[in-house]
Amino acid sequence: MSSTTRLLKQAALEQGFHAVGIARVPASHPDQDSSPASRSCHNLFDRLRHWLAQGYHGTMAWMGRNPERRADPAQVLPNCRSILAVGLNYWTDVAPDERRGNGRIARYAWGEDYHRVFKKKLKVLERTLTSLEPDCSTRHYVDTGPVMEKFWAQQAGLGWIGKHSNLVSPAFGSWLLLGEILTTAELEPDEPGADLCGTCTLCMRACPTGAIVDPYVVDATKCLSYVTIEYRGDRPSLDRDLQTRMGNRIFGCDDCLDVCPYNAFAPATDEPAVQPTELTQGPDLTRLSALSEEEFSRTFARSPIRRAKFSGFQRNVAIALTNEPGS
Repeated sequence: MSSTTRLLKQAALEQGFHAVGIARVPASHPDQDSSPASRSCHNLFDRLRHWLAQGYHGTMAWMGRNPERRADPAQVLPNCRSILAVGLNYWTDVAPDERRGNGRIARYAWGEDYHRVFKKKLKVLERTLTSLEPDCSTRHYVDTGPVMEKFWAQQAGLGWIGKHSNLVSPAFGSWLLLGEILTTAELEPDEPGADLCGTCTLCMRACPTGAIVDPYVVDATKCLSYVTIEYRGDRPSLDRDLQTRMGNRIFGCDDCLDVCPYNAFAPATDEPAVQPTELTQGPDLTRLSALSEEEFSRTFARSPIRRAKFSGFQRNVAIALTNEPGS
């Protein structure tokens, strides 16, 4: 391993990341690069176009803009040669409080907004990399950029994309938040993660809406994470059956992640920013329904729950109250 790669990985662990790896970015044109990594990238573009053509992205119009750019990091950062992929374990080994009257919030949103946490750490890593490779360019992203982060995390050896379309780590199960640094520096790549799902279909069977329409293919318009976070429509615009299947979920859904067998080996995280609060571990639906927009903004100022917006969150809470037994 080169000294730059070794020191960069060491710095990532010192920043508190639990998984780190390097992916090689092949040449943009297949005639310039016939490696397995290049073939995987071009297959990624084909799969993305097919997914978009099926309308599985719903109202997330940004997913359909310039898909070739989303599938090719060199169009995001010119001359990009490597991607540093990092993962942060967010498993807290604490059960959600789902007593009657409480809603359910996805685990990744129990603590602070992970975008804030990642950006601070990634900026430190960028400075480390440029000190080792002064002539290189870098660009970091946390979930929001035009980068297929789960694909690159697999290419970097952090795990593999499971049948629920999320990354699965042999060490941390389904509980890794992801970020990446694109760079023009030539770093030593890791071996891509091998798919270890085998014949298991637990995640597909656990999905409450049948959103995993095929292994590795999710129809976002049926996925409760999309419905409760990204979808901006009002309650009447949602199918009645879909509302019923939401149950008490008011922000995201962990069902397909919860059942993954690899979670049996997941260690509890040491990252304080992702620890639950009383409000997020067992959110009282009646209390939340009474929040004003100002109170919502103040209560979730440092939380990813802001992503749903006040109107969307209150829509979700109202549906969860309707789904309460005996209501």
